[in-house]
Amino acid sequence: MDNVNNLPSASIDDIPEGAPVLDVREQDEWDAGHIHGAQHLPLSQLAERTGEVPVDEDVYVICRSGGRSLKATAYLAQYGFDPVNVLGGMGAWADADKPLISENGETPRVL
Repeated sequence: MDNVNNLPSASIDDIPEGAPVLDVREQDEWDAGHIHGAQHLPLSQLAERTGEVPVDEDVYVICRSGGRSLKATAYLAQYGFDPVNVLGGMGAWADADKPLISENGETPRVL
């Protein structure tokens, strides 16, 4: 990750409507609350599942606070994808009162 400062990044407000969002958090975090329409691909599975990542378009990569998404962005950039690290992650999303959905039937929240 030598060039992390050169990786594309965006705030949550910079994510275009309908743009692909890749959530790299773990299953329990995803189940508790995530962005509607986001794709779930935990960082721990990224290397084995890169074939599921959209190609030839910007993919907005998000995690809880930005650390895991930065690692995922660096990894994907090495292999020719067009990832954009989302600054502040799901914490910033929740702080901005943006909508969440859950998979566990409970009120959506960010873990």
